[in-house]
Amino acid sequence: MEFTGLQNSIIRLRPLEPVDLQLLYIWENDTDTWKFGDTVSPYSKITLESFIETSNFDVTINKQLRLIIEEISSEKAVGVIDLYDVNFIHGRAGVGILIDKNFRKRGYAFEALQLISGYAFGILNLTQLYCYIREDNEESIQLFNKAGFQKSGLLVDWVKESGVSKNTIILQKLIIS
Repeated sequence: MEFTGLQNSIIRLRPLEPVDLQLLYIWENDTDTWKFGDTVSPYSKITLESFIETSNFDVTINKQLRLIIEEISSEKAVGVIDLYDVNFIHGRAGVGILIDKNFRKRGYAFEALQLISGYAFGILNLTQLYCYIREDNEESIQLFNKAGFQKSGLLVDWVKESGVSKNTIILQKLIIS
């Protein structure tokens, strides 16, 4: 996949800035979204401030990269996208994405996945991206499928919500060399 930059006519992906602290604080502490990840406790502003300060280190050192998804026309932050567990030996990274509730269903997530894929494959020379999505999260599954990810596995009873076990699927986007 050819790298065409970290922006298109709709969005740009940019590094975290101190001005993003309040938004990160809101997004990371939204208990409605915790069920889609492994978060079980809130983050303090001090913790997030420290994360912002150190997040701009090289992805080859941190093995992760968090970028703000910014709408070009308004310059508003509409979400975040992450590469995590970046493994250069095996050429892979996990992908996570969150779009602010006020900006969903506008195509920002798809555009961000396209841009981060181009970066991962074209600049970082990775050969695969993966994500874990709860089997009942149909909107996210459709999004990742549309962005070129395919189901590659099923983790049975992987997560619990209110004492009920739920399956999680693994999706991958591969660049075959």
